[in-house]
Formats: sequence, C-alpha cells, structure tokens
Amino acid sequence: MLGCLAVGETRIEGLLEGEDVLATAAAMRAFGAHVEKLPDLDGVTGRWRVQGVGVGSLLEPVTALEMGNSGTSTRLIMGLVASHPITATFTGDASLSRRPMQRVMTPLAEMGARFTARDGDKLPMTVTGRYPCVPIRYTLPVASAQVKSAILLAGLNTPGITTVIEREPTRDHSERMLRGFGADIRIEETPQGRAISVVGEATLRPADIVVPGDPSSAAFPVVAAAIVPGSDVVVENVGINPTRAGLFAVLREMGADLGFENEREVGGEPVADIRVRGRALRGVEVPPEIAPTMIDEYPILAVAAAFAAGRTIMRGIGELRVKESDRIAMMAAGLAACGVGVIEEPEGLIVEGTGGEPVAGGATIETRLDHRIAMSFAVLGLRARAAVTIDDAAPIATSFPAFLNLMTGLGAPLALAEVAA
Repeated sequence: MLGCLAVGETRIEGLLEGEDVLATAAAMRAFGAHVEKLPDLDGVTGRWRVQGVGVGSLLEPVTALEMGNSGTSTRLIMGLVASHPITATFTGDASLSRRPMQRVMTPLAEMGARFTARDGDKLPMTVTGRYPCVPIRYTLPVASAQVKSAILLAGLNTPGITTVIEREPTRDHSERMLRGFGADIRIEETPQGRAISVVGEATLRPADIVVPGDPSSAAFPVVAAAIVPGSDVVVENVGINPTRAGLFAVLREMGADLGFENEREVGGEPVADIRVRGRALRGVEVPPEIAPTMIDEYPILAVAAAFAAGRTIMRGIGELRVKESDRIAMMAAGLAACGVGVIEEPEGLIVEGTGGEPVAGGATIETRLDHRIAMSFAVLGLRARAAVTIDDAAPIATSFPAFLNLMTGLGAPLALAEVAA
C-alpha cells in the first residue's frame, strides 16, 4: 500500500505471498500502481516491485475490489480511499462479508468519506472519498491497529494534522513503515493515551523493504514444538516487535523452553530466531491488557493450554467474536469435541489442561472459513489419541500457504484427505 502511495519504485523481499497479500496487490493495481512479482534470486524469496502513483493520485477502480478473506486489507484500503476523490466497491468471501466494519467507518465518515453497505456496515460496501478531507483527533474506543492505520493512511492526503489516540498500545508496524517511507509521524504520550499524528499532504519516497517472518504464522510451529515431547525447533527470522510478541511472553510464563537467538534489526523491526524445545507447561492467567499484542494468537494459545497442568484463563478477548469467525465459540466447541475441558465466557475462555497427556481427539472440526481455527486444530491433532479432522483446509492459504509443507517437514503427521465429489 505504501509503495503504491510513493513516487518511484519500491522493492520488497520476504513477502508472505498468502491470499490476503495477493488480494492487496491486485487492489493496488486497480488504483494505478504497477505491482510485479520478481523471480527468486540467490535463495531470496518473496521479491516484488511496486511502481507507485503518489499520494493524491489514486485512480478510481473500474471494477469491485475482491478482498477475499482479508479484513486488514479491506479496512486499511478504506482509509486510502477516504481522502481521495474516488469511489471504490469492496467485496469479500462469505466470512469477510459477515464481519462488521463500523469501527473504521465511524472515524473515516468524520473525515468526510461516505459509505453504502449491506446491513449498514458489512460487505459489499461502496466507499466514496472526499478531497480535501477533514483532519480529526480521534480516540480509539477499542484497541485496534487496523482502525488506527486506516485513519493514518487517510491522513496522508488530508490537509493539516490527523491524530489517533490509543489508550492501550497496539501493533505499531504502520507508524514504523510510514516513517520509513518519509511521512512526518509524531508520537506523544498524553494523559489520554499515546497520540500518533501524521502531517497530511505528504510526499512519500520509495523504499527497499525486507519483511521479517510473521509472528502470527510462526506461532503454529512454535506451539507445536512446545507441546510435543522431544521437539527441538528453530524458527528463523521472526519479527519480535513488542507490540506483536505477547504469545512468546505468555508461553515462557507457562514454562515453555523458548528463547530468542541472533537478535537483530531488519527494516526497522526487531527480529530473532526462535528456538523451542518440548517441555511440560503449566496453566496461567493471561493479563487482559496483553491482548492487543497477541489477539490473533489466542486460538493457538488455547491449544497450548490444552496440554498444560491446570487452568489457563484468557479474558478481555471479546474482539475474537468478530474475527473471521467467532473464535471464542469455535475454539470452545472444537476443544470440547476433542475431550478438553473448556468454559466459554462472553469475553473469555478457560481451558483445563491435561497436564501433558494427549487429548482424546477423534473429532471433525468445523472451521467456517477461518484459517487460524484450521491451523490451531491441526496442531492440536499432533497430541491426540485419535485423529483430528479439519473440515476445510483451503482457508489456510489465506495467511500461510506453506503451512502443510513446513509442518510435515518438521515431522508432523499431517495429511490432506481425499474428499469424494
């Protein structure tokens, strides 16, 4: 997205080529950017080139933007459209079309954008931007890096200073990347919270970007290694940005043998190799305030909790009910079906661990197009007495197309079943 808004050529290495990212690339082409995948070179994968059109120069897409399953892409691109004099229509798959968009619509409407949507705040949705937009000072009612990022992206083409105030810290990749592309980003601690401001009518310069490994993807082999006795796995080149590394801190609190090696900085982001060895885990109470740093990792944390000694209590995670699926309900149902003691709360989950013993398994898990539910129960099945079946593995390609090959390469007995027509 930022390469599209820069004037000149941005080069990217290490891009995670999941369906969400490919949908984003297609959207940037629709706005007029030249986006091209380059061949792998000397072992370097995920090489892409983006020739941007500049802030204020997005073209109006001639067809609807098909966003697949990517709520992040959808919300952030709405921010791009909001401050440009164009109209764009967003569509998505069945899962994305159920997800509410009001949180991002509210501040963008304050800036001047107009929305027409199914059921008021769901896709399909048409967004009409305004130029010039109105700069706002907006306090996030709920911690959300997506909403923060959408407002900051809208602020790039808005005269004056646009400010977002967050009471709780959220992932800060957008601020880091915006600075790297030359935006004037100002951060101030205030009595109301952390204020992040962008000076509008910006001119972004192109950049060479090396993308660290995604901690949300790394979470699956990390937890798999932690729960399988005798494991010794190193996951290389993982982003350990403190606003994203909550899961690793919680696993350590649970007693996991997990360490960071070769710590360094890549593209302005802290990175390390993560070494994990299988060891007995204990249940913990996860502080609610840590949720923004690991909101996508709670499903796989619940899997780790299933094998811990005692209870693991996860509260303050109501946000999970409006992800690709209702992840609280889906994890509770799947764990129970596999013989794990679990209590579902309105904004939380309590898991009774086995103390390191295998779970019963033998269940077929309904994923409802949710990639993280599918991968979490695939990992759970590694320590089940009877096979755990995932009803639909296709959504895994949304974020982690190499999941099956990577896990089987580590020795995990995962296999795609033949499904009769």
